[in-house]
Amino acid sequence: MNYTSKRVACLFFCFLLLSLPSLLSAICPQDRHLIPSPSEKAAVMQLDFDGDGVINSEDSDIDGDDIANSKDKDIDGDGRDNESDPSPYDWREKGFSPFGVLAFLSWNHSWNNYKYSSSDLEKAVKMFKNLGIDYVRFDFYWEDIEPHKGEFSFSKYDYIVKLLRKNNIRILGILDYSASWAAKSWNAPPFSYEDFANFVKKVVGRYKNYIKYWEIWNEPNSYTYLAVRDSMKTYTQLLKSAYRAAKEADASCKIVLGGLAREAPYALADIYRQGGKGYFDIVNIHPFVNPLRFRWQKEIEVIYNNLLKVMRRYHDENKHIWVTEIGCPGIKSYKDSQGWWEGRSPNFSQQAVFLKKVYLKLLKLPHIDKVFWAFFRDCKEHFKSDVDYFGLVDWQFRPKKAFFYYRWLIRELKSKARRDKQ
Repeated sequence: MNYTSKRVACLFFCFLLLSLPSLLSAICPQDRHLIPSPSEKAAVMQLDFDGDGVINSEDSDIDGDDIANSKDKDIDGDGRDNESDPSPYDWREKGFSPFGVLAFLSWNHSWNNYKYSSSDLEKAVKMFKNLGIDYVRFDFYWEDIEPHKGEFSFSKYDYIVKLLRKNNIRILGILDYSASWAAKSWNAPPFSYEDFANFVKKVVGRYKNYIKYWEIWNEPNSYTYLAVRDSMKTYTQLLKSAYRAAKEADASCKIVLGGLAREAPYALADIYRQGGKGYFDIVNIHPFVNPLRFRWQKEIEVIYNNLLKVMRRYHDENKHIWVTEIGCPGIKSYKDSQGWWEGRSPNFSQQAVFLKKVYLKLLKLPHIDKVFWAFFRDCKEHFKSDVDYFGLVDWQFRPKKAFFYYRWLIRELKSKARRDKQ
């Protein structure tokens, strides 16, 4: 880029910042909290979204669509016009977009029956687009990426990330579990927080142009996934080290609390007591309920209200909440049913009706930003129970009734959002 082009790009960036207040009137209220702070804006402008080797602040065409920023109605190419986009120069953030799935895209090991080959990944992404989701949640396994201390391998994750980017699907990356050399077991805390922080820094730095949201561990208050019981002390230390490392690698990234399982309000209070308040940007829960119970909606309300009480007690009520796992089995018949941890399993129709009702319920709650259905695809004898059948599609990628209900719901709510803006 020559000097003149750089100067034009910089002048346009300055104009954008100065005109931002006038643009806010076009941004819907549910997007307002997504408007980046001045420091976040500056960090975003140091990234390179189109991969042309020119940072955003010096790039006259940030999204690489051959339309100059000064003439582009969608500067970052995220599908939202500049006037309604809370962050008009950050592709990774497109405003209120609550629809996601947990998809296990990095599962290609013997212990998960090699769930996603390259062809399976392409098939899944094609179905994501047909479904209409905007976010996919999956693990960035420490063991995969750093199998030996100081030796990093990114090829598998490079492929997945670029495939999703190409198809305009955003990622919530989970940074977990312990590498074999770094702890007693995969679900044990690492011997060294510094080792985990180094892994976090490497991953966040590598994918900062593609991924804004990073979740630190999964269900850290469940002994199954973090084998320690110390009132969240270990997890909070892990969170603090990961937060610092991630922000050093990308000051514009957002840290999502590891999804809290049962008794989430108590676990969140423990994190606050351990000094974790300033080390996450988004609260995250997994409020599983049994849709066959009459009072399941009341159960979700209780979890949500108690969570807000804890947040208010620690003066942290301005943070928003993501539900990164909600779901239930969908089985064909009860003949071979093994049940799940909540008891009897729903059939295909009951799973679909629950999906529709639980989304409508959760999205009415004012602090909820995103809801991820667990899972996208059934597993094959992994959990050894009906948990294997949480999918919207079965192991052969055949859609269940819930897939079509979710697609209808997404289309209806997106259409309503468009009508409301007119």
